[in-house]
Amino acid sequence: MASPLDATGAIVFVDTNVLLMADDAFDATRQARVRDWLQALWQRRAGRVSTQVLSAYYVSATQHFGMPLGDARAKLRRYQLWQPWQIDHQTVETAWGVEARFGLPYWDALIVAAAAQSGASHVLSLDLTHGQQVDGVTILSPLQATPLELGLTLALVD
Repeated sequence: MASPLDATGAIVFVDTNVLLMADDAFDATRQARVRDWLQALWQRRAGRVSTQVLSAYYVSATQHFGMPLGDARAKLRRYQLWQPWQIDHQTVETAWGVEARFGLPYWDALIVAAAAQSGASHVLSLDLTHGQQVDGVTILSPLQATPLELGLTLALVD
């Protein structure tokens, strides 16, 4: 049986909490692990997000962490390159099904539904259960797995 981390060409959907951890210097070790993941996803063009993730990031970064509005907007503009999934009626219907079948809270079910519909094979999250399989999507914690385990090696930059 293949490991859930055996995924050549993996596409990774990134949850809001991961993006926020990358900006939170409170725990430098956790921040470094998350930043390694994001760097690998940028280099491999393998990251995905949704409009829900970007909206939640903006609100949390500006209102809870005090990030200047211009800085938060610049980050959101950058993440537009990750082809944000537009939350639509079908995504909501799928999320309701995930919520009912797997017992996930609605907002987490919406993350999984958007990931699946955007073609992601994995969700990178600090809230969901590492290793859990939900509708063909594998949940990964950036603190328990490394990008290398997905074949997302970091290129050395001179």
